[in-house]
Amino acid sequence: MRKTRIAIVGAGLAATPHALALKELNDEVQVVGVVGRSPERLKHFASTHGFPVSESFDAVLNDRSVDAVLVLAPPNTHLELVERAAAARKHVLLEKPLDISMTRAERTVQVCRDAGVRLGVVFQNRFRPAVQRLAALATNGTLGPIAFAGVDLRWWRPQSYYDEPGRGTYARDGGGVLMTQAIHSLDILLWLAGDVSEVVAATATTALHSMEAEDFASAALTFESGAAGQILATTAAFPGFPERIDLIGENGTAVLEGGHLRVFFRDGRVDEFKDPSSSGFGAKPMDFSHTAHRDLLKDFVAAIREDRAPLATGDDALRVQRLIERITANTERRP
Repeated sequence: MRKTRIAIVGAGLAATPHALALKELNDEVQVVGVVGRSPERLKHFASTHGFPVSESFDAVLNDRSVDAVLVLAPPNTHLELVERAAAARKHVLLEKPLDISMTRAERTVQVCRDAGVRLGVVFQNRFRPAVQRLAALATNGTLGPIAFAGVDLRWWRPQSYYDEPGRGTYARDGGGVLMTQAIHSLDILLWLAGDVSEVVAATATTALHSMEAEDFASAALTFESGAAGQILATTAAFPGFPERIDLIGENGTAVLEGGHLRVFFRDGRVDEFKDPSSSGFGAKPMDFSHTAHRDLLKDFVAAIREDRAPLATGDDALRVQRLIERITANTERRP
Protein backbone atom coordinates (compact mmCIF):
# COMPACT_ATOMS: atom_id res chain seq x y z
CA MET A 1 0.00 0.00 0.00
CA ARG A 2 1.25 3.47 -0.92
CA LYS A 3 2.15 5.57 2.10
CA THR A 4 0.06 8.65 2.82
CA ARG A 5 2.27 11.67 2.21
CA ILE A 6 1.94 14.44 4.80
CA ALA A 7 3.60 17.85 5.17
CA ILE A 8 3.85 19.59 8.55
CA VAL A 9 3.17 23.33 8.88
CA GLY A 10 4.63 24.71 12.09
CA ALA A 11 7.44 23.52 14.35
CA GLY A 12 6.48 25.03 17.69
CA LEU A 13 5.42 23.62 21.06
CA ALA A 14 2.65 21.40 19.67
CA ALA A 15 4.82 19.74 17.03
CA THR A 16 6.81 17.29 19.17
CA PRO A 17 4.06 14.75 20.03
CA HIS A 18 2.99 14.74 16.40
CA ALA A 19 6.56 14.10 15.28
CA LEU A 20 6.96 11.20 17.69
CA ALA A 21 3.62 9.78 16.57
CA LEU A 22 4.41 10.08 12.87
CA LYS A 23 7.69 8.26 13.30
CA GLU A 24 5.80 5.34 14.84
CA LEU A 25 3.47 5.32 11.84
CA ASN A 26 6.25 5.27 9.24
CA ASP A 27 4.91 2.04 7.74
CA GLU A 28 1.87 3.93 6.47
CA VAL A 29 2.79 7.63 6.59
CA GLN A 30 5.66 9.56 5.02
CA VAL A 31 6.54 13.07 6.19
CA VAL A 32 7.57 14.77 2.97
CA GLY A 33 8.50 18.13 4.45
CA VAL A 34 8.20 20.66 7.24
CA VAL A 35 7.64 24.38 6.83
CA GLY A 36 7.69 27.13 9.46
CA ARG A 37 8.28 30.82 10.07
CA SER A 38 11.34 30.48 12.31
CA PRO A 39 14.35 29.09 10.38
CA GLU A 40 16.23 28.20 13.57
CA ARG A 41 13.28 26.38 15.17
CA LEU A 42 12.47 24.69 11.87
CA LYS A 43 16.02 23.43 11.40
CA HIS A 44 16.21 22.14 14.97
CA PHE A 45 12.85 20.35 14.76
CA ALA A 46 13.54 18.76 11.38
CA SER A 47 17.03 17.58 12.33
CA THR A 48 15.84 16.22 15.69
CA HIS A 49 13.21 14.05 14.07
CA GLY A 50 14.85 13.31 10.73
CA PHE A 51 12.27 15.12 8.61
CA PRO A 52 13.12 17.03 5.42
CA VAL A 53 12.60 20.78 5.29
CA SER A 54 10.35 22.01 2.48
CA GLU A 55 11.28 25.07 0.49
CA SER A 56 7.96 26.80 1.21
CA PHE A 57 4.26 26.23 1.79
CA ASP A 58 3.73 26.98 -1.89
CA ALA A 59 6.10 24.14 -2.75
CA VAL A 60 4.07 21.78 -0.56
CA LEU A 61 0.81 22.83 -2.17
CA ASN A 62 2.22 22.53 -5.69
CA ASP A 63 3.46 19.00 -5.03
CA ARG A 64 0.68 16.79 -6.38
CA SER A 65 2.02 13.79 -4.46
CA VAL A 66 1.26 15.42 -1.08
CA ASP A 67 -2.01 14.04 0.27
CA ALA A 68 -2.48 16.11 3.42
CA VAL A 69 -1.09 18.90 5.58
CA LEU A 70 -0.80 18.84 9.35
CA VAL A 71 -1.30 22.46 10.45
CA LEU A 72 0.35 23.24 13.80
CA ALA A 73 0.78 27.00 13.31
CA PRO A 74 -0.72 29.62 15.70
CA PRO A 75 -4.55 29.75 15.77
CA ASN A 76 -4.82 33.15 14.07
CA THR A 77 -3.16 31.76 10.92
CA HIS A 78 -5.39 28.72 10.51
CA LEU A 79 -8.05 30.03 8.15
CA GLU A 80 -5.66 31.32 5.50
CA LEU A 81 -3.52 28.16 5.64
CA VAL A 82 -6.57 25.92 5.37
CA GLU A 83 -8.02 27.98 2.52
CA ARG A 84 -4.84 27.50 0.51
CA ALA A 85 -4.58 23.81 1.36
CA ALA A 86 -8.19 23.13 0.43
CA ALA A 87 -7.80 25.01 -2.84
CA ALA A 88 -4.85 22.73 -3.63
CA ARG A 89 -6.99 19.67 -2.81
CA LYS A 90 -4.99 18.69 0.26
CA HIS A 91 -6.71 17.08 3.24
CA VAL A 92 -6.14 18.95 6.51
CA LEU A 93 -5.45 17.85 10.07
CA LEU A 94 -5.67 21.02 12.15
CA GLU A 95 -4.45 21.71 15.67
CA LYS A 96 -7.20 23.14 17.88
CA PRO A 97 -8.86 25.62 17.93
CA LEU A 98 -10.19 26.04 14.40
CA ASP A 99 -9.33 29.73 14.51
CA ILE A 100 -9.69 32.71 16.85
CA SER A 101 -13.33 33.68 16.14
CA MET A 102 -16.55 31.92 15.21
CA THR A 103 -16.66 33.66 11.83
CA ARG A 104 -13.18 32.43 10.94
CA ALA A 105 -13.81 29.00 12.47
CA GLU A 106 -16.99 28.50 10.42
CA ARG A 107 -15.17 29.61 7.27
CA THR A 108 -12.37 27.12 8.01
CA VAL A 109 -14.86 24.25 8.07
CA GLN A 110 -16.80 25.49 5.05
CA VAL A 111 -13.82 25.83 2.71
CA CYS A 112 -12.90 22.19 3.30
CA ARG A 113 -16.48 21.09 2.76
CA ASP A 114 -16.72 23.09 -0.48
CA ALA A 115 -13.42 21.66 -1.75
CA GLY A 116 -14.37 18.10 -0.87
CA VAL A 117 -11.33 17.52 1.36
CA ARG A 118 -11.28 15.95 4.81
CA LEU A 119 -10.83 18.18 7.84
CA GLY A 120 -9.73 16.57 11.08
CA VAL A 121 -9.08 18.42 14.34
CA VAL A 122 -6.50 17.51 16.97
CA PHE A 123 -8.77 16.40 19.80
CA GLN A 124 -6.42 13.61 20.78
CA ASN A 125 -8.07 13.02 24.15
CA ARG A 126 -10.85 11.15 22.34
CA PHE A 127 -8.29 8.42 21.75
CA ARG A 128 -7.11 8.00 25.35
CA PRO A 129 -8.06 4.51 26.62
CA ALA A 130 -9.95 5.75 29.67
CA VAL A 131 -11.94 8.22 27.56
CA GLN A 132 -12.78 5.47 25.08
CA ARG A 133 -14.09 3.34 27.95
CA LEU A 134 -16.13 6.25 29.28
CA ALA A 135 -17.53 6.90 25.80
CA ALA A 136 -18.64 3.27 25.53
CA LEU A 137 -20.44 3.49 28.88
CA ALA A 138 -22.22 6.66 27.81
CA THR A 139 -23.24 5.48 24.34
CA ASN A 140 -24.14 1.82 24.89
CA GLY A 141 -26.67 2.51 27.62
CA THR A 142 -24.64 1.09 30.51
CA LEU A 143 -24.93 4.30 32.55
CA GLY A 144 -28.50 4.86 31.48
CA PRO A 145 -29.87 8.32 30.63
CA ILE A 146 -27.45 11.06 31.70
CA ALA A 147 -28.74 13.38 34.42
CA PHE A 148 -25.56 15.43 34.95
CA ALA A 149 -22.29 15.99 33.10
CA GLY A 150 -19.44 18.16 34.31
CA VAL A 151 -15.85 19.21 33.74
CA ASP A 152 -13.46 20.29 36.49
CA LEU A 153 -10.08 21.40 35.13
CA ARG A 154 -7.70 22.89 37.71
CA TRP A 155 -4.39 23.25 35.92
CA TRP A 156 -1.33 25.39 36.52
CA ARG A 157 0.69 27.54 34.17
CA PRO A 158 3.46 29.79 35.54
CA GLN A 159 3.65 33.42 34.45
CA SER A 160 6.60 32.53 32.22
CA TYR A 161 4.18 30.55 30.06
CA TYR A 162 2.09 33.65 29.39
CA ASP A 163 5.17 35.83 28.93
CA GLU A 164 5.75 34.12 25.58
CA PRO A 165 4.60 36.53 22.82
CA GLY A 166 0.96 35.98 21.91
CA ARG A 167 0.13 33.51 24.67
CA GLY A 168 -3.25 34.10 26.25
CA THR A 169 -4.15 36.91 23.84
CA TYR A 170 -7.27 37.29 21.75
CA ALA A 171 -5.30 38.33 18.66
CA ARG A 172 -3.23 35.14 18.43
CA ASP A 173 -4.95 32.47 20.57
CA GLY A 174 -8.54 33.68 20.55
CA GLY A 175 -8.74 33.46 24.34
CA GLY A 176 -7.25 31.86 27.41
CA VAL A 177 -7.89 28.71 29.41
CA LEU A 178 -11.05 27.76 27.52
CA MET A 179 -9.61 27.92 23.99
CA THR A 180 -6.16 26.59 24.82
CA GLN A 181 -6.50 24.09 27.67
CA ALA A 182 -10.11 23.22 28.56
CA ILE A 183 -11.19 22.86 24.94
CA HIS A 184 -10.17 19.18 25.01
CA SER A 185 -12.32 18.33 28.02
CA LEU A 186 -15.21 20.41 26.66
CA ASP A 187 -15.02 18.39 23.45
CA ILE A 188 -15.40 15.18 25.47
CA LEU A 189 -18.28 16.73 27.43
CA LEU A 190 -20.26 17.59 24.29
CA TRP A 191 -19.33 14.33 22.58
CA LEU A 192 -20.82 12.29 25.42
CA ALA A 193 -23.60 14.52 26.79
CA GLY A 194 -24.81 16.32 23.66
CA ASP A 195 -25.44 19.96 22.84
CA VAL A 196 -26.17 22.67 25.39
CA SER A 197 -29.39 24.70 25.42
CA GLU A 198 -28.69 27.13 28.29
CA VAL A 199 -25.53 28.67 29.73
CA VAL A 200 -24.99 30.86 32.78
CA ALA A 201 -21.29 31.72 33.05
CA ALA A 202 -18.55 33.96 34.38
CA THR A 203 -14.91 34.42 33.42
CA ALA A 204 -12.01 36.26 35.03
CA THR A 205 -8.29 36.87 34.95
CA THR A 206 -7.02 36.10 38.43
CA ALA A 207 -4.33 38.04 40.28
CA LEU A 208 -1.97 35.09 39.72
CA HIS A 209 -1.42 35.89 36.05
CA SER A 210 -0.70 38.93 33.95
CA MET A 211 -2.43 38.16 30.64
CA GLU A 212 -5.12 39.53 28.36
CA ALA A 213 -7.64 36.68 28.27
CA GLU A 214 -9.22 34.58 31.02
CA ASP A 215 -7.40 32.12 33.26
CA PHE A 216 -10.63 31.21 35.08
CA ALA A 217 -14.09 30.26 33.81
CA SER A 218 -17.15 28.69 35.37
CA ALA A 219 -20.54 27.84 33.92
CA ALA A 220 -23.82 26.18 34.82
CA LEU A 221 -25.31 24.32 31.86
CA THR A 222 -28.57 22.79 30.75
CA PHE A 223 -28.16 20.23 27.96
CA GLU A 224 -30.74 19.77 25.22
CA SER A 225 -31.48 16.36 26.74
CA GLY A 226 -32.57 18.10 29.94
CA ALA A 227 -29.46 17.04 31.87
CA ALA A 228 -27.73 19.53 34.13
CA GLY A 229 -24.07 20.43 33.71
CA GLN A 230 -21.20 22.35 35.19
CA ILE A 231 -17.79 23.63 34.05
CA LEU A 232 -14.87 24.93 36.05
CA ALA A 233 -11.61 25.66 34.25
CA THR A 234 -8.49 27.48 35.38
CA THR A 235 -4.73 27.59 34.87
CA ALA A 236 -4.22 29.30 38.24
CA ALA A 237 -4.40 26.18 40.47
CA PHE A 238 -0.84 25.47 41.63
CA PRO A 239 0.71 22.92 41.18
CA GLY A 240 -1.91 21.58 38.76
CA PHE A 241 -4.24 18.60 39.09
CA PRO A 242 -5.59 16.00 36.65
CA GLU A 243 -8.75 17.17 34.93
CA ARG A 244 -12.00 15.53 35.97
CA ILE A 245 -15.08 14.59 33.97
CA ASP A 246 -18.23 13.38 35.76
CA LEU A 247 -21.19 11.63 34.16
CA ILE A 248 -24.12 10.83 36.44
CA GLY A 249 -26.56 8.42 34.88
CA GLU A 250 -29.67 6.58 35.96
CA ASN A 251 -27.64 3.41 36.59
CA GLY A 252 -24.55 4.91 38.19
CA THR A 253 -21.83 7.56 38.21
CA ALA A 254 -18.64 7.61 36.15
CA VAL A 255 -15.70 9.68 37.39
CA LEU A 256 -12.71 10.21 35.11
CA GLU A 257 -9.69 11.91 36.70
CA GLY A 258 -6.82 12.13 34.24
CA GLY A 259 -6.51 8.54 33.09
CA HIS A 260 -8.21 7.01 36.15
CA LEU A 261 -11.79 5.94 35.45
CA ARG A 262 -14.07 4.75 38.25
CA VAL A 263 -17.67 3.69 37.72
CA PHE A 264 -20.00 3.35 40.71
CA PHE A 265 -23.13 1.41 39.80
CA ARG A 266 -26.32 1.64 41.81
CA ASP A 267 -26.39 -2.14 42.21
CA GLY A 268 -23.16 -1.92 44.24
CA ARG A 269 -20.62 -2.82 41.55
CA VAL A 270 -17.52 -0.67 41.14
CA ASP A 271 -15.45 -0.81 37.95
CA GLU A 272 -12.00 0.76 37.73
CA PHE A 273 -9.53 1.38 34.92
CA LYS A 274 -6.17 3.16 35.10
CA ASP A 275 -4.34 4.64 32.15
CA PRO A 276 -0.96 5.99 33.36
CA SER A 277 -0.71 8.70 30.71
CA SER A 278 -0.80 12.33 31.88
CA SER A 279 -2.18 15.45 30.23
CA GLY A 280 0.31 18.22 30.95
CA PHE A 281 -1.72 19.73 33.79
CA GLY A 282 1.23 21.36 35.58
CA ALA A 283 4.11 23.66 34.73
CA LYS A 284 5.28 21.40 31.88
CA PRO A 285 2.58 21.66 29.19
CA MET A 286 4.01 18.87 27.04
CA ASP A 287 4.37 16.36 29.88
CA PHE A 288 2.24 13.64 28.32
CA SER A 289 2.53 10.59 26.11
CA HIS A 290 2.23 10.93 22.32
CA THR A 291 0.18 7.72 22.10
CA ALA A 292 -3.16 9.48 21.73
CA HIS A 293 -1.70 11.68 18.97
CA ARG A 294 -0.51 8.53 17.21
CA ASP A 295 -3.98 6.99 17.34
CA LEU A 296 -5.58 10.24 16.13
CA LEU A 297 -3.15 10.44 13.20
CA LYS A 298 -3.78 6.78 12.37
CA ASP A 299 -7.53 7.43 12.31
CA PHE A 300 -7.07 10.51 10.11
CA VAL A 301 -4.97 8.58 7.60
CA ALA A 302 -7.57 5.80 7.58
CA ALA A 303 -10.32 8.38 7.01
CA ILE A 304 -8.53 9.63 3.90
CA ARG A 305 -8.05 6.12 2.54
CA GLU A 306 -11.59 4.99 3.36
CA ASP A 307 -13.22 8.26 2.25
CA ARG A 308 -14.96 8.79 5.59
CA ALA A 309 -15.03 11.41 8.31
CA PRO A 310 -12.32 11.20 11.00
CA LEU A 311 -13.41 10.68 14.60
CA ALA A 312 -12.78 14.37 15.44
CA THR A 313 -14.19 16.64 12.72
CA GLY A 314 -14.43 20.33 12.02
CA ASP A 315 -18.11 20.24 12.99
CA ASP A 316 -17.13 18.79 16.37
CA ALA A 317 -14.71 21.67 16.87
CA LEU A 318 -17.39 24.19 15.90
CA ARG A 319 -19.67 22.81 18.62
CA VAL A 320 -16.98 23.37 21.23
CA GLN A 321 -16.11 26.87 20.05
CA ARG A 322 -19.78 27.85 20.05
CA LEU A 323 -20.00 26.76 23.68
CA ILE A 324 -16.84 28.70 24.54
CA GLU A 325 -18.26 31.78 22.82
CA ARG A 326 -21.41 31.52 24.93
CA ILE A 327 -19.37 31.18 28.13
CA THR A 328 -17.27 34.25 27.29
CA ALA A 329 -20.13 36.32 25.84
CA ASN A 330 -20.11 38.73 28.77
CA THR A 331 -16.36 39.22 28.83
CA GLU A 332 -16.00 42.93 28.12
CA ARG A 333 -12.37 42.71 26.98
CA ARG A 334 -13.18 40.17 24.28
CA PRO A 335 -13.17 41.90 20.86
